[in-house]
Amino acid sequence: MALTAGIVGLPNVGKSTLFNAITQAGAESANYPFCTIDPNVGIVEVPDYRLQKLTELVQPKKTVPTAFEFTDIAGIVKGASKGEGLGNKFLSHIREVDAICQVVRCFADENITHVSGKVDPISDIETINLELILADMESVEKRISRVEKLAKQKDKDAAAEFEVLSMLRDAFEEEKPARSVEFSEEQMKLVRHLHLLTIKPVLYVANVSEDDVADPSDNEYVKQVREYAANENAEVIVICAKIEEEIAELEGEEKQMFLEELGIAESGLDQLIRAAYSLLGLATYFTAGVQEVRAWTFRKGMKAPQCAGIIHSDFERGFIRAETVSYDDLLTAGSYNAAKEAGKVRLEGKEYEVKDGDVIHFRFNV
Repeated sequence: MALTAGIVGLPNVGKSTLFNAITQAGAESANYPFCTIDPNVGIVEVPDYRLQKLTELVQPKKTVPTAFEFTDIAGIVKGASKGEGLGNKFLSHIREVDAICQVVRCFADENITHVSGKVDPISDIETINLELILADMESVEKRISRVEKLAKQKDKDAAAEFEVLSMLRDAFEEEKPARSVEFSEEQMKLVRHLHLLTIKPVLYVANVSEDDVADPSDNEYVKQVREYAANENAEVIVICAKIEEEIAELEGEEKQMFLEELGIAESGLDQLIRAAYSLLGLATYFTAGVQEVRAWTFRKGMKAPQCAGIIHSDFERGFIRAETVSYDDLLTAGSYNAAKEAGKVRLEGKEYEVKDGDVIHFRFNV
């Protein structure tokens, strides 16, 4: 699944430091020989305890995790929608990503200047959000000027589109993003064709100091970001980008010991990867055999033949059935044969909607 989350933020909020951590922690399996596929895209493994458990159960020759992409977006300044700074580059890069991870500075440091002279996470968020809204407003206004005349002439399609565009314009005038507007299923189809920046799902990444990473609950800046995000039904991940860069260089027991010393259960980067993965409506199914145990990314709602096609187009073209057992049932049974004897292995057809955690063996013939 070639989906990517873009990392955005104002200057000196920790965006580049976080991206450095992502590229250092890059997936280096056979299919992903490089941590970065170009200077601004980093590939990371999706952390999943289930993959390790399946490996212990099956004891395959190799284990392959699934991976996820992050794109480092050009920095933004006020006026980006009018081309200020690297505005045009920033906006074009955001159009290419599927979700936005907005890094927000939640720490004070006299040695690191803030672009506006003081640390104010809500002002930072609103600066970026407003630039995206202004860019979308310009797109919508141009479209309205084309559609309005046809709508007045009783053109059904034009009238439907004009209604959607008017709803968007009203939201933008109130400085609200497109994702805050409630659309019907049919209206949403029209919205998608507009390729708006503010329709993309967002999660906020609160970058705190090393002192706050173990318990950020008393950090006033983090409280403000969480309150703001709650109004958008958005998630907040708290990290210390500086520490993440150090953690990314460690592996296994050394990494675990470092996390324990910091008083945290898992790295912020692992939390961020999972949150971005979920934000895009992605899930994981597994294939498990003596040659290989592997995790595969799919979009929630995909049917069995589509998921088979992720492995190879022949699997989808010649799909017969999917022998399926849930991860929990397989682990409880202790082996695939035992799960089969217990009646937990199901034969699913073309209409089966694959579930997160399914362990599948596809039958096909071409």
